Amino acid sequence: SSFTKYYSSGQYSLHRSPNSILPRAFHNVVPTSRLQSSPNDDNFNDDGNKNNNKSDDDDAADDEATRLQKKAKELRAQIRQMEEQIGTDRRARSSFQQQLDSQLLPSDEGDDGKKSLKNKRVLVLGANGRLGSMITRHLLRTHPELSEVVAAVHYVGQSTTRGWGRLSYEVGAEDGIGSLGPAWSSEEERNASFRYDPRVMDGYNLNKLRIVEVELLDPVQVRTITEGVDAVIFCATDFEGNRPRAIASLNAAFLFRAVASPTKGRVEIEGLRNSLEGLVGEVGERRWKEREAVGVGVGNGGLGGGMGLKPNEKNGPTQFILVSTSPDAFGEFETPFGEFNGLKRQAEKIVSEEFPSLTYSILQMGLYDERVEEGLEICREKSLDQEGNSEGGMSDESVGSLRPSIWDGKRKKRINRRDAARAAVEALLDEDLVNQKVQVFTAVR
Repeated sequence: SSFTKYYSSGQYSLHRSPNSILPRAFHNVVPTSRLQSSPNDDNFNDDGNKNNNKSDDDDAADDEATRLQKKAKELRAQIRQMEEQIGTDRRARSSFQQQLDSQLLPSDEGDDGKKSLKNKRVLVLGANGRLGSMITRHLLRTHPELSEVVAAVHYVGQSTTRGWGRLSYEVGAEDGIGSLGPAWSSEEERNASFRYDPRVMDGYNLNKLRIVEVELLDPVQVRTITEGVDAVIFCATDFEGNRPRAIASLNAAFLFRAVASPTKGRVEIEGLRNSLEGLVGEVGERRWKEREAVGVGVGNGGLGGGMGLKPNEKNGPTQFILVSTSPDAFGEFETPFGEFNGLKRQAEKIVSEEFPSLTYSILQMGLYDERVEEGLEICREKSLDQEGNSEGGMSDESVGSLRPSIWDGKRKKRINRRDAARAAVEALLDEDLVNQKVQVFTAVR
């Protein structure tokens, strides 16, 4: 028997021995009142020693111990059976979950294991500008695998179409069936409107375009529009060429912001930093959710407990594309915001040094020139500082196929804006441009 009797204060009690195989739940299950005895009973002799003859109480205790041992064996058998069943169910759920993941969740890897935009969301900051609207168009037309293109525009007042007109034209929204009321009709009727025409607009992928209004100098607004974003193309600027936009276009809203509060912020610096911080926050939150999903698994959340969250950075696009300006595109020019080239270099430094957790590409575009033929081969050169040394830690080995500089100090590198838009979109998937700063152009004249 796994039970033993011992003498304590003149009474016998049934206890569990250290080697007992019974669970703790059966510890001391037999009331001591049933086993109580005294030295004056028939079980003891005159010297107080125990007699060898078993009493009826002893037989009852042995029967009870045997019954409990039998019950314990039955319980253990039931536990083993339950564990085996639980393990089988868990493996079945895990296999089913993996099948769902492979069928329903977006894959981050391209078919060939390279960078991919499949099911990705790309944010274009400055989408209402000439270059930004072309970038938006190129994304929609050439990458239908994208889940969404978010075009962020800076809407300036109700009396101007600057926030929508150029973007609407570029993406082809005005290629539909249009209607325009007579000049003497109500304001609502005389405004031009367009309806979708599938015969013309079928390949425009406008169903994947979302337009949002934003003030880049407001970090709360920027953080909001970066939610769910996988990559950002930053082409917003306060300049028209190398002149402040407020002066170049005589725009009252921009002029007021530049003159009345010149230290409030600049899109090239404060707006850029807000955008980077918003993207870093979104990426960090996504990584946290992915770790939580791995920790929770299917046990606490059922079959859907871990669905919808997968690491998406291994073969995803480069996370931040900064469209900047080549040092030789413009000369030195003082502006209310600071020296033009100095601002551009400061912005590039922010991207490359202050946010190491993000992958980036800095594209120093040549002088935009619409006289340059569109569709020429895009040339990419490693960026050089004033002493002729490569910037951004680049070496001849790291730049791969990037060309050495051919600038002779007299001619300027030039590029058509549509080719610049193409270069910005291609940088999202170009492995050679990850964490690099390059000059981009198609002609030298």
